[in-house]
Amino acid sequence: MNLSALDIFKVGVGPSSSHTMGPMNAACAFVHDLDSMSLLGRIDKVAAQVYGSLALTGRGHCTDRAILLGLEGNQPATIDPAAMEPSLERIRRTGRILIAGQHEIAFDEPLDLLFHRDQTLPQHPNGMRFTALDAAGNVLHREEFFSTGGGFIVRARDFGKTYEGGPQVDVPHPFTSGHELLELARNRGLELHELMLENERAFRPDAETRAALLNLWSIMDGCIQRGFEANGLLPGVLKVRRRASRMQRVLLEQSAQHRPLDAIEWVNAFALSVNEENAAGGRVVTAPTNGAAGIVPAVLAYYRKFEPGASENGIVRFLLVAGAIGMLYKRNASISGAEMGCQGEVGVACSMAAAGLVAALNGTNEQVENAAEIGMEHNLGLTCDPIAGLVQIPCIERNAMGAVKAINAARLSMRGDGTHKVSLDQVINTMRQTGHDMSTIYKETSQGGLAVNVPEC
Repeated sequence: MNLSALDIFKVGVGPSSSHTMGPMNAACAFVHDLDSMSLLGRIDKVAAQVYGSLALTGRGHCTDRAILLGLEGNQPATIDPAAMEPSLERIRRTGRILIAGQHEIAFDEPLDLLFHRDQTLPQHPNGMRFTALDAAGNVLHREEFFSTGGGFIVRARDFGKTYEGGPQVDVPHPFTSGHELLELARNRGLELHELMLENERAFRPDAETRAALLNLWSIMDGCIQRGFEANGLLPGVLKVRRRASRMQRVLLEQSAQHRPLDAIEWVNAFALSVNEENAAGGRVVTAPTNGAAGIVPAVLAYYRKFEPGASENGIVRFLLVAGAIGMLYKRNASISGAEMGCQGEVGVACSMAAAGLVAALNGTNEQVENAAEIGMEHNLGLTCDPIAGLVQIPCIERNAMGAVKAINAARLSMRGDGTHKVSLDQVINTMRQTGHDMSTIYKETSQGGLAVNVPEC
């Protein structure tokens, strides 16, 4: 599975990469199939069914909204967040939907979009089935998809294959483990960011990679700023009040005092700002998921604000190396909360951010790997138990905690020489085993933990 760093970091909309972006991508892919098969004009009805974790927490994660928008041909990377609500209001008010943006049909949402909370498709807990029928009720096309985390989707017929996404690309330095990654870099005399840049060259020229990575940081930073400007309550029954704006204001007013923990408080504010925007359905960058989207931006913002010598080159190094670590988790475990619990989201993001920060600070390859290992080791067993199925409690604060852990993991690794007892590969294997052993109720179902012990309202 030769992924690009730009596969790990995707531009999309909140609140969830697996439950919002994935279903939107799947619905859009389905209607694109219909269009490519010249079936649009024959369609009289389209039905969508969701299963497992998607069904249990989908409404809180806006899966229903994502599918409606995806059936009209929208994609997370290009849809205007401001246009989403008017489109949904039109579909629901008229009872009609414009399939692939071209062919209008009746759509009875309570009957045509079903949430099977008591059923799971066998391959993955995030399953979807789409069916298109003609006026006589004959099936024109049917397809099952799985949302595997980070906005990735897999068709049922492709599930279990080694690659998810577009066409396979051969890179000069393929790696499947942290050990292989370090050995390749050592044998070729490369730093990890240099090795990754050579791999990215198989996808696009260096200048385009650099521009794309800096654009990702610009989008992340823009998300932080929008979060600082927003006030009021987040959507949903919990009535969670936004806090990032006030936190920024207090920090700015007290900036002359130079308090010892100011850096940590800024990191908290950066992370909360992003995840409040995510919870509100705003534009974010998966890093590697939406539920953990605040950690990498918060650590990057910390690097820019507090590290002497911070530069655009450092940002590029950070994102290339963080992307490499994300690929290892994607290949050898999972970045899906429905499979791994929150260790697969916040834990992976913490590991990625720790490694990226060490790379930005010109640490050695061994220190990078050590930081990534520390970042995950102390998130092992982290459950995913969102209250009311909303990506708010504990998700927003958990990003702040994960960002601070990532910075500490980077600092710990850079105080050593890179030698350590537990390898990154061992901790990834442990995470995968822990996720498989974890009770299903703690894996994005809202059937255990905080979700059942804290009243929704």
